[in-house]
Amino acid sequence: MMHEDTVLLRAGNLSKAYGNGCSRCESPEARNLEKNYCPHCGTVYALQDVSFALYTGEILGIVGESGSGKSTLMQCLYFDQPVTSGEFQLNSYKGGTVNLFEESDQVKRYIRNYHLGKVYQNPMLGLKMKFSSISNIAEKMISAGHRNVGVMQERASELLSHVNIPAFRMKEAPQNFSGGMQQRVQIAKALSNNPPILLLDEITTGLDLSVQAKVLDLIKTIRRDFQITMMLVSHDLGVIRMLADRTLVMLNGRIIEHGLTDQILEDPQQAYTQELVHSLL
Repeated sequence: MMHEDTVLLRAGNLSKAYGNGCSRCESPEARNLEKNYCPHCGTVYALQDVSFALYTGEILGIVGESGSGKSTLMQCLYFDQPVTSGEFQLNSYKGGTVNLFEESDQVKRYIRNYHLGKVYQNPMLGLKMKFSSISNIAEKMISAGHRNVGVMQERASELLSHVNIPAFRMKEAPQNFSGGMQQRVQIAKALSNNPPILLLDEITTGLDLSVQAKVLDLIKTIRRDFQITMMLVSHDLGVIRMLADRTLVMLNGRIIEHGLTDQILEDPQQAYTQELVHSLL
């Protein structure tokens, strides 16, 4: 599915620090941390010089334990929080020639509305729970400039049908839905403006195994039907094995290993990755 000659997203030297830093931790070359924490000033380095590329048509998995930086990475790419430093380019915006982190808030909103879709681990972050499912999708479309009510209703109904929300429940509020159904509404909302990239952050965490399986099958179907490129964050290597073409392994805010998913799972090079793989077996 991956076309290696087409880089759709590129991130370079992303860093995210919580704290002001000090003389003992500000320089990446001389940084002396306990995991990703500076014991001298208390600064936490959630991301440390993270660089990678995302290719058209692939699913890129990002795996690591809690606190490894994988969800922080997704938050920064979706502009949910600012980075401390780094570059972020999208080939679909000005040919990938500008650093989106340096663009205006207006441009960032445009990127969120047209070029990216995100599905959060907690549906309450991605949905207005008291609005109908159709209204949630219409809200995303309105943000992108749509005004025709009929067109928005038709698009919302089409997407909700695609993610297996029954027609008679489409006008119902997500607060009445199960966790799995809420995630499916989130996916429909994220797809509403045909973004080239979908960001999926721990979307099966907390779901029953049978519900997890249905959500993962839905992701496979969406990839096939929409030809969409995805980044998938998970602490579960079983999910990564099922969906990801390539995988990045994160620890303490850094990428410590990367490669084709089969290679990562069958012949992990780093001790931490070996532990992860053995915990799956």
